[in-house]
Amino acid sequence: MHLVESMAYVNATPWHGLGQRLEPNQPLEVWAEHAGMNWRIEESKVRFRSETDELDTLKAFDRQKVLYRSDTKVPLSVVSKRYQVVQPAEILEFYRDLTEMGGYQLETAGVLKEGRKLWALARTGQSAALAGGDEVKGYLLLATACDGSLATTAQFTSVRVVCNNTLQIALGNGRGAVKVPHRSQFDARAVKDQLGIATSSWEAFKVRMEALASREVSSAEVERFFQRVLSYPATQSAGSSALVTNDRAMKSVLELFNGAGKGSTMRSSDGTAWGLVNSVTEYVDHHRRTRTPGHRLDAAWFGAGAYLKQLAWNSAIELVDA
Repeated sequence: MHLVESMAYVNATPWHGLGQRLEPNQPLEVWAEHAGMNWRIEESKVRFRSETDELDTLKAFDRQKVLYRSDTKVPLSVVSKRYQVVQPAEILEFYRDLTEMGGYQLETAGVLKEGRKLWALARTGQSAALAGGDEVKGYLLLATACDGSLATTAQFTSVRVVCNNTLQIALGNGRGAVKVPHRSQFDARAVKDQLGIATSSWEAFKVRMEALASREVSSAEVERFFQRVLSYPATQSAGSSALVTNDRAMKSVLELFNGAGKGSTMRSSDGTAWGLVNSVTEYVDHHRRTRTPGHRLDAAWFGAGAYLKQLAWNSAIELVDA
């Protein structure tokens, strides 16, 4: 099964190769249609019948509710009665003032897992050029889920142009991301106020990128970095645990770092901590084994791949701060 239910994009084909292409500057209503987001999440009571009940007898369980699609009637999840739904239209509407007056441009939007997960991604207009012309552009991702797997998350994200590698901008103290749990009502204005929708997060991120690009790393540091990022605890027969390195991944990222990666020979990446980060992001976004491109997208933005990239970023920053 393809994880991506539907998707639309503008400009170049996304790195995962999925979706329907649109011309730039389309109205949100056009995005809703072509991204497959022109439906609502509806609610119904949970009902059941015991083995001794009559066939036409149904009892209600009031503490939970079923969420389903208005168009296909496909059930999406069973959640608490207090669960606050975020509609597909709200994801796109979040960007209306940003695209009409703030200089943002929607680039992708779509539906994962039959409607259980929704997202839209817009260019902020911010960019940075590192040593040797290594360009990185800023984006704002808004995503939600209706199956309990993801809080509604507004997240600043960067894309390295030379290779389309994605990296979340997480700078600590809550900057760079806002998460609204589904026990709370989603308030787009409050989220924007909390994010700042300003340059502070991007400027701080740019300073960090420049520091990584100027931090040369030794062969010993390279080995320690990848062992830390690509090792995981494994339980032994006696019940104790030990770290095990993913040798396949280690071989891949070393090759990417040592010249096989896109942009790996640019001055910003060649032998630097920035190159370490980008070898991991390229591995996750383009080379890591997944069932389908849709699974790759989901993991790279929301799952194990996103965790791996964040661990690489944090480990590289430690090299700079040491």
